[in-house]
Amino acid sequence: MAITVKFVGALRHASGAEKLKRDFAEDSSIRDVINEIVREKPELKRALMNNQSKEQITNALVLVNGREISVLSGLETKIKDLDEVVFVPVIHGG
Repeated sequence: MAITVKFVGALRHASGAEKLKRDFAEDSSIRDVINEIVREKPELKRALMNNQSKEQITNALVLVNGREISVLSGLETKIKDLDEVVFVPVIHGG
């Protein structure tokens, strides 16, 4: 199944792209998306994963089709074909 991953602000710069299209297995979660993005773009690891616990952290808001994952199932939120996942940095300059 295909999804679109978008990066906002500093994450766009760190990723080198505004958006990516990626295929994932049917039962994939946001955790799987983050792990794949970090594997593919290690420069995003610091923004998306806690170096001490190897768990994803909230340095970025994660939206699935415009809804923040905390109101869904968190990192275990399942993705579906044609979903849009957006990473928005929490800390930014003005």
